[in-house]
Amino acid sequence: MKFGEHLRKALIKNYSYYYISYDDLKHQLKKTLKDNDYEWTNKFEEEFLASLEGELDKVYSFTKIKNTEVNRRIKDAEKYVYEVVNALQNPSNGQVPQEQDFEDLEEELSDIIADVHDLAKFTRLNYTGFQKIVKKHDKTTKFTLKPIFQVRLNAKPFFKDNYDNLIVKLSKLYDLVRTRGNPIKGDSSAGGSQQNFVRQTTKYWVHPDNITELKLIILKHLPVLVFNADKEFEPEDSAITSIYFDNKDMDLYYGRLRKDEGAEAIRLRWYGGMKSDQIFVERKTHREDWTGEKSVKARFALKEKKVNSFLSGEFTAKQAFEKMRKDGKKSPQEIENLERLAKEVQYRVLKDKFRPVMRSFYNRTAFQLPGDARVRISLDTELTMVREDDFDGHDRTNGNWRRTDIGIDYPFPQLSDSEACRFPYAVLEVKLQTQMGQEPPAWVRDLVTSHLVEAVPKYSKFIHGGASLLTDYVNLLPFWFPQMDVDIRKPRIQQEYGILRHNQQRGKTSSSSGGELDEEELVDSGDYSSFTGVHFSNDTNPLEADLENDENTPLLYPSSYSNNNDSPVSDFFVNLYAKFLHYFNDDRTFTVKPGTNFNLNDTFKNKIPKGKKICVPIRIEPKVYFAAERTFLSWLSIGMILGATATTLLTYGNKSSLTASIGFFITALFTMAYSTYKYIWRTLVIREKKVVEYGDKFGPNMICFFIAAATFTTFLFRFIEM
Repeated sequence: MKFGEHLRKALIKNYSYYYISYDDLKHQLKKTLKDNDYEWTNKFEEEFLASLEGELDKVYSFTKIKNTEVNRRIKDAEKYVYEVVNALQNPSNGQVPQEQDFEDLEEELSDIIADVHDLAKFTRLNYTGFQKIVKKHDKTTKFTLKPIFQVRLNAKPFFKDNYDNLIVKLSKLYDLVRTRGNPIKGDSSAGGSQQNFVRQTTKYWVHPDNITELKLIILKHLPVLVFNADKEFEPEDSAITSIYFDNKDMDLYYGRLRKDEGAEAIRLRWYGGMKSDQIFVERKTHREDWTGEKSVKARFALKEKKVNSFLSGEFTAKQAFEKMRKDGKKSPQEIENLERLAKEVQYRVLKDKFRPVMRSFYNRTAFQLPGDARVRISLDTELTMVREDDFDGHDRTNGNWRRTDIGIDYPFPQLSDSEACRFPYAVLEVKLQTQMGQEPPAWVRDLVTSHLVEAVPKYSKFIHGGASLLTDYVNLLPFWFPQMDVDIRKPRIQQEYGILRHNQQRGKTSSSSGGELDEEELVDSGDYSSFTGVHFSNDTNPLEADLENDENTPLLYPSSYSNNNDSPVSDFFVNLYAKFLHYFNDDRTFTVKPGTNFNLNDTFKNKIPKGKKICVPIRIEPKVYFAAERTFLSWLSIGMILGATATTLLTYGNKSSLTASIGFFITALFTMAYSTYKYIWRTLVIREKKVVEYGDKFGPNMICFFIAAATFTTFLFRFIEM
């Protein structure tokens, strides 16, 4: 879809006069070029730049006004919310707030949330419009305007407005209203008092166009997790930085990529800016399901000034916990476990010569009920991976445990593209701690099946950073790596899902029962009809598991099927085959874009750097080896039966039976030899976790052929003898 058409469909009706006049600017470009034999002069350049300046002033001024209006509405709402809550807790003159008061406040806050959503959408669309028109100008006129106009944009940075502060305020107010003045209280720590984490986690990518809307949807169900409610929110509060360790052989990278049993990731993490004094040393350990254990993240805290000496072995694990023992704030067992962890991490760093190789930086917005970890949702934005290694002879850390030439100044303009990978999407993590058989909340299920997110199972910041920045030192890449140029935006699945005002909700309810959609609903549908992306659904999503048997679930059609045939007979058989696939398809099947080759290295060979391969993690359990062995023994038993049949015919039969015995003997030899080869081959590829077709289409058919040939030859010779 062309941007001009997308802009017309996506714009907000009430803001329509304040958007960039994209079509007018494009028409000005084309008309000026056409009227002057496609020659562009300095005069035309000045006129076009003046038109751009006028559009920028219009957008910037409107954004400032709306920002002021939204902030004023939030301030007024905050005043009213606290008045009602205080009156509820301390009633005076017999006046107690009624349920209608809270409903009115909730409606007002919902409208403010819609305003924030509309404003974020407005700025995003306009910024994209300016980028598009400048790119079109540079391409058609051969004049370079982009760097010049970028300076003008930076002088009026309407697109740099950060809505996190507003979202935190709205979350607090909405939580007060939703709980009727009794918000849930508890430990809001992100891990400071928690040492081990065992959760069911699913990961999703979120397009920048959908980030603010996603946050606003979540805050209606879960409050933003604020670690210090008494302190005014600052952008630095959401910053999280991690330093990942590995060696030049990238052992930890390969282990995490292949999902080897016991594969570890070692990192140092801190929250906030570079002045943070508390550094968490973390170790993540992957456990296969067949072990009966869960993957776990364990960590302990160190003072920043002690990190270098700890990594060098001068500062021992025992010394690290001396003060903790004296304070007596933790039990001896807890301290012993932490000390054991510290010793193991220190030993591995020294033994395997691990060093800092990569940094990940992002701003995290976490949503969770304080003290309740059953549902925790985090959204990481402005994700950037930065090199910290010295593999090319340049020690970027200068002997320190982290480089000091950068901080949290995203987008790190001082770094080149070879030094930093600025990830184009936000990363959503849904972490659940539910009891066996208990389903996630309905709103979580609606969220993860909406158009706002794209599921990417097993996505890892460490793996993506290693594949992007250290390509010369790795030859295996993650399965999502060659698909980074795919547009993950999707058409709106449910028209009524998203941020809506109360009057819009009523309108949509009536339209769903036979009414017509109004004009605003039509232009705000968010239709991306040109979406042709590949879905990364190569693993079972626990949040969507029970959708597979829903009678409304679309059928899985053959990959070669295209609905261009109007023949009812053809449609009948295609639908019959589709139903067969639907009911007998294994829910763990790797499903990608229809028509995609099973071997991803062949499918994306044009997008993979030379000499590199895609690694698709294969889950191998011990019972797989036993299954291969049982199959081998079954083949051997068939071979022995065929051999016994051949011996019987040879011993007790006549001349015709001799021919049959030779045929059955050859079949028995083939069966035993082929099954031995197949068993050895299967064992080797299972051990190496290769993505191959483990099923056997050749062997059984050949056995049937040999038996049929032997039987036919016997009858043939018997017929000739007669």
